[in-house]
Amino acid sequence: MYTTLLEEIFHAYPMYHKVGTSAYKEGLENIEALLQIVGNPEKKLKAVHIAGTNGKGSVAHLTASYCQERGLKTGLFTSPHLVDFRERIRINGAMIPEEKVLEFFQKFKPSFDNLEPSFFEMTTALAFWYFAEQKTDIAIVEVGLGGRLDATNVLQPLLSVITNITLEHTQLLGDTIAKIAFEKAGIIKQDTPAVIGEFHPESFPVFTDIANQKNAPLFLAQDNFTIEGPLSDCRILDVEGHLLYEHVNMPLEGEYQRKNLTTFLQVVDILQQIMPYDKDVTVQAIEHVAANTGFRGRWQVLRRKPLTICDVGHNVGGLSLTMRQLAAMPCRQLRIVFGMVSDKDIEHILPLLPMEAQFYVCQAEIERAIPADELAQRMEKIGLRCRTYPSVQEAFHAAEADAAPDDIVFIGGSCFVVGDLLSHLSLS
Repeated sequence: MYTTLLEEIFHAYPMYHKVGTSAYKEGLENIEALLQIVGNPEKKLKAVHIAGTNGKGSVAHLTASYCQERGLKTGLFTSPHLVDFRERIRINGAMIPEEKVLEFFQKFKPSFDNLEPSFFEMTTALAFWYFAEQKTDIAIVEVGLGGRLDATNVLQPLLSVITNITLEHTQLLGDTIAKIAFEKAGIIKQDTPAVIGEFHPESFPVFTDIANQKNAPLFLAQDNFTIEGPLSDCRILDVEGHLLYEHVNMPLEGEYQRKNLTTFLQVVDILQQIMPYDKDVTVQAIEHVAANTGFRGRWQVLRRKPLTICDVGHNVGGLSLTMRQLAAMPCRQLRIVFGMVSDKDIEHILPLLPMEAQFYVCQAEIERAIPADELAQRMEKIGLRCRTYPSVQEAFHAAEADAAPDDIVFIGGSCFVVGDLLSHLSLS
């Protein structure tokens, strides 16, 4: 029954991540109407609200891990899912039970249909209803897209967080850093602290201006914390250079996680002021993040020989960091299983890809996927070596078959490429 319902949901509600801009609904009127039908659960939630181009998922999971280590009943709402729809909605790391999804739709779907909600609006209503019903102590909520007009922006959070800004979803959010920053800054609320993860000369003045208008204390994380040494054994220092923690094992291995870790530390500092706690569980939160929250897909090491890594980075900001890290890793041959979706900035992404790699070009099983042949043609025009495959699984098996023990196999370019791979591995 649950499987049948899920198929109905996927077909009934337009899903931005699968079909693109036709599924995007601008404005908060629809979500406000949906939430009124389910009893306005958003008004019952204490929340941390997190936006940003890259890093918001990592910061959300780290923050949820911290709250769990404090003994708080912690809701976590993220998107998209990689394998199972229920990954989006968790309490203390456990996915929402199938029977709760069934209960929600049996109870409310007839009243929803007149509103013609998007998939994300409906999922947001489900998450907030479940968190309120289960009486969570705190909910960590990741923005779906943008901020100002995102369905999650009905919250009045304890704290707003914006990780960083790069150009993405320009057709919806604006074609400059400043315009996108304005949309993200929409989550900054009156008299509510706001954390900015990284300074950018075009975005930070926008954040400062809006924070001043709303009397919101603004904190720039990169100014207040420093991470030294390898992430597997790092030292954390405060703004004055005092050692806060040493020998911290950050299990999220991508070098880009340094920025996310810094943002998380600023979030913890403010949460401790808002909701004081008598023990410091920051290190435990970092080291237990995957076990506490079920976090996957960020520089996730699947095998050691050959070293096999997947990462969901899919825009210029994310891929520039992952490709830079791959280029710095010694190996006999770098093999990349790669696919993209159609609304990404392909013109600026392709030059980031390493010329020395062998590419196994594929397409995920969604409407927005660029056909493998079309993507490979564009890649070959700039001198990249490509072979094409009709599915992620076939591309991955080919890369595996070709790989020597001292090669590196990387799978990425899209959340959906990684999701297809992890789904296949979990079934095999």
